[in-house]
Amino acid sequence: MKERTVKNWHKHCLLPDGTELQEHSIKTDRNIVVGEFCQIDYGLRGFDVYVGESSKIREYVWARGDVRIGNWCEIGSDVIAQQDAYIGEGVKIAGRLVVSGALDIGEKVEIKEGFEAKGDVEIRNPMPVFMFIIIYLMTLLGIEKEKELDRILDDLFSEDEEKMEIPLMIPARSKLNLKVFTVPSTMKIGKGCRLHGNIRAGSIDVQENTVIFGSLRAKNRITVVTGVTVHGNVESNSTVYVRKGAHILGDVISKSIVLHEDAKVDGIIEAPHGMRIERDL
Repeated sequence: MKERTVKNWHKHCLLPDGTELQEHSIKTDRNIVVGEFCQIDYGLRGFDVYVGESSKIREYVWARGDVRIGNWCEIGSDVIAQQDAYIGEGVKIAGRLVVSGALDIGEKVEIKEGFEAKGDVEIRNPMPVFMFIIIYLMTLLGIEKEKELDRILDDLFSEDEEKMEIPLMIPARSKLNLKVFTVPSTMKIGKGCRLHGNIRAGSIDVQENTVIFGSLRAKNRITVVTGVTVHGNVESNSTVYVRKGAHILGDVISKSIVLHEDAKVDGIIEAPHGMRIERDL
């Protein structure tokens, strides 16, 4: 069994049920957690929004709850929080900062179009977002030891996922632009999502009734299940599983393929290590 490291949790990309990746925004009704050193050419729209240190968000950040932006981040448009906001040292905001609650703000913050806060304003350096995210996830998952984070996050989208409101998580050093969504390791996409763009990850799992307007490419396993439609190619250096009721409009290319007899592939199929047809018993 592969040994897990204490902080592997930050390599996971989790897109919960109903996530929408639209022309200019990533939208969810849940919390959004963005890791360090990310480059995202979209706006972020969620409940609470947490952005890790030294990340660049080209568009806006909009939260129905709190906003917490780490040190030395750059935001290309407005930051709007309907509750409280925590802005770290050296943050640059190209638009306005509008906060309905209290504002904690660090030193050397630049806000091009000014700010408005209805609650108290304090100038201090809040807790680093990276540490805050660890505490937030441990509290959410009800665990006491950080080393348990990776194991639990790896098991999400199982039956237990129905019992908790998992956040939308974009791991550290991810790149997301109009052409490609690249993450360093695991990507798990929930049910009923609509995503525009080509997805690149270590492994990819796509849940029911999700539509991908682009291609999927992974170093390891790719799994698409009932009701999933991919408007592009599916490519893996390992195994692709196309379950019953899935529809791939492009090609499927991988070392091996497991294809259900009631799945549909419109393009060519290449599997030098073989293809197995699944049938219902």
